[in-house]
Amino acid sequence: MTNSRARETTEAIERLYISMRHLFYRGFFKPSGVSGESIRSLLKTINPEIYGTMSVPSKLELDGLMYVLDRLPEGIEECAFIHLTSDEGFDKGSFEPIVPKKRRRNCYRIDEHQMNIEVLLGRSEIYDILTHLTFLFIEADKIRNLAFIQHENWKPTRAFKIIEEVVKGEKKFSRREKEVALIHLSSLIGRTFDETLNAYNTFGDDENPDRLFKIIYHLGKVSLEDAKESREREIYFSAILKERVGHHYFGEKWANKVKEVLFENNLHMRPLHIISANMHSVKNMLYGNDALKKKHSKEVDYKLYGDISDKKELRDKVSKYALEEGLIHIHDKSGSNIDVQIIDLSKVDLKNTPFNDAKFTGDDVIMVFDYAFGEQAFEVMDELLRPFEQKGEVYMMKVKSVSIMGKAGILSGGKGDIMIPTSHIFEGTADNYPFENALKLDDFKDDELKAFEGPMITVLGTSLQNRDILQYFMNTSWKAIGLEMEGAHYQKAIQVASKIRHHIAPDLFVCYAYYASDNPLETGSTLSSGGLGLTGVKPTYLITLRILEKILQSGKKEISAKK
Repeated sequence: MTNSRARETTEAIERLYISMRHLFYRGFFKPSGVSGESIRSLLKTINPEIYGTMSVPSKLELDGLMYVLDRLPEGIEECAFIHLTSDEGFDKGSFEPIVPKKRRRNCYRIDEHQMNIEVLLGRSEIYDILTHLTFLFIEADKIRNLAFIQHENWKPTRAFKIIEEVVKGEKKFSRREKEVALIHLSSLIGRTFDETLNAYNTFGDDENPDRLFKIIYHLGKVSLEDAKESREREIYFSAILKERVGHHYFGEKWANKVKEVLFENNLHMRPLHIISANMHSVKNMLYGNDALKKKHSKEVDYKLYGDISDKKELRDKVSKYALEEGLIHIHDKSGSNIDVQIIDLSKVDLKNTPFNDAKFTGDDVIMVFDYAFGEQAFEVMDELLRPFEQKGEVYMMKVKSVSIMGKAGILSGGKGDIMIPTSHIFEGTADNYPFENALKLDDFKDDELKAFEGPMITVLGTSLQNRDILQYFMNTSWKAIGLEMEGAHYQKAIQVASKIRHHIAPDLFVCYAYYASDNPLETGSTLSSGGLGLTGVKPTYLITLRILEKILQSGKKEISAKK
């Protein structure tokens, strides 16, 4: 049964992406039209874990709703018209950018009914947005069907009228009256009072305590207008966006700026180690002790790194010190949303760091760049590894290693555990990228954390996985240990540059490691259950430690991993 559901899911995921790609090139679609219904049907067939009770018509999915709204602009529930655009100069007008809580993208409220969302990260971002919007439309129509009586000309129920009173704010509600309103809300959305009260507190804050009421009200109202055909919901893709996607428009600008900075600082002929990771762990391990005047002990001080993560004043001190000691920070202005740090190791004093025994004497350069998103990983890595021209001369990138550290969903284990991939497999196609990983299971023997080694699935989207397909990947001969969104894209670019185009030397080594942000097979541990918090400090810094050790050792001995 699981295998047949896995096959059904795989087929539905492929069809969903083909449909989305078709609609993107078509330029628009109506969520309640034939195309929109087709996408909804496919999403319901997949029935992702992250969207919980999406397929239950009498019950609103609250965790999934929070997850989606954190990644979409505030106020989107009020808008019938959603335009996906490229960077088209809206910031030059009087529009205030709206940045979602959990996604780095600029959005603009054009008027009462239209929201524009800037898409700069390529197809993966488009698929991500469309999947979240489809979930939102399913939940909105669910609210409409529960809040209005269709055969009585869409007459609102008593519960919806009370919700409307709260939203309009014309009457001051006492605490007891607010609790009564919450009881009516819980009845309407098919949730217990306890669940609804928790959601009310989670969605709201001091400035906007009644946000949950407003979201439910506006989703239902916009859906009702669509059903009555007084204002039909529509999604548009701008002509500029269609023209730019797939052409590395932002990735090329980003890579050119990085190479220009390397050249200006006379670092372009030095051995280069590229690390795709966060913007803090490498910097904190190399500069943290000296910046905060802390003596390094024999053991790695994970508490220190936890304190830095937790306290802005400590982060600011480390950043200021690192810049004074030669770290170069490139704040991205290309539109790729990927900042860069360049560290000249010949200027770094390793005595008061976890690497004081490294005896490193090289002049290697480390380049750390922030996380890419899905297919964007191929774009930025492909452009970065290309030769470049400066002052009439063509230079090859002197890449000695590429390291990828990221968050991933784990299939055997729990939040905070570590995954060491031996290959990346594209979901749906079974295209695969085996490689020799310079990081090994033995590098991560630790009393607190578990580590797993094996193939990893590069998925088309984080929000499309269900229990059946995940168990299929884990339990069959695939024996996958986890899933993420960028690994295969990075490896494809690395192999093309080193093995086919010969843009970089073929004997570079690669380090891949991920720490578990969630276990999508474990109830209550999916991405919608919240982030890692300080639980992520230990695995983040342990992986960073091992990557930097490999880099510093590479000056003394040849590392066997060469693929």
